[in-house]
Amino acid sequence: MNQDAEAVVAVTALLLRERQSRDRARWSEMAACYTADATIAMSWFDGSAADFIERSRSMDVGGSRGVHRLSPPAVRVHGDRAWAELPLVIEFRTDVAGVQADLCSFARSQYRAVRTDQGWRIQAITSVYERDTLTPAVPGTTLPLSPEDFAGRRPSYRCLAWHLGRNGYPIPGDLLGDDRPDGVSGQLAADLQWLHADSIINH
Repeated sequence: MNQDAEAVVAVTALLLRERQSRDRARWSEMAACYTADATIAMSWFDGSAADFIERSRSMDVGGSRGVHRLSPPAVRVHGDRAWAELPLVIEFRTDVAGVQADLCSFARSQYRAVRTDQGWRIQAITSVYERDTLTPAVPGTTLPLSPEDFAGRRPSYRCLAWHLGRNGYPIPGDLLGDDRPDGVSGQLAADLQWLHADSIINH
């Protein structure tokens, strides 16, 4: 196996471990996946990885945290840097006025990773939202909702915004989403420019 192939395997394992650690509330394992200056930008959070972990702990206590169904990531390696796109579905089991419902948010997380003396670590995560669904968990039941409950929300994450907003996590209206392709293209261009810039090993 050549060095690039080994790096792809290592970065893939890193991304999956980071998401699994969050889903299983393994906070120390999750922290070990990031560089000291890592940043996270996703639906309800934009800031440092350290703050993200602490906020995720609180969300776990409050019952608002979803779990992730992951697909294989596409990883590109250039020297000591890697960029990866990880398709995923964020799943929530929620209650809508006494009716149990399942919310699925289809998205992809984009990772910048760097090779350090301790191995590969995540330096940044951004998320791109594609679409979402909200359906009754029990066949034959009906959710007491109307189209007006989702009026004005973007189609790439309207159900997610509704759900998190009512649980105290308001979501901005300018997130990266497939319904606004210019923003997505701009983020990809910035990520690839970063990937191919000269890089050195982080100590």
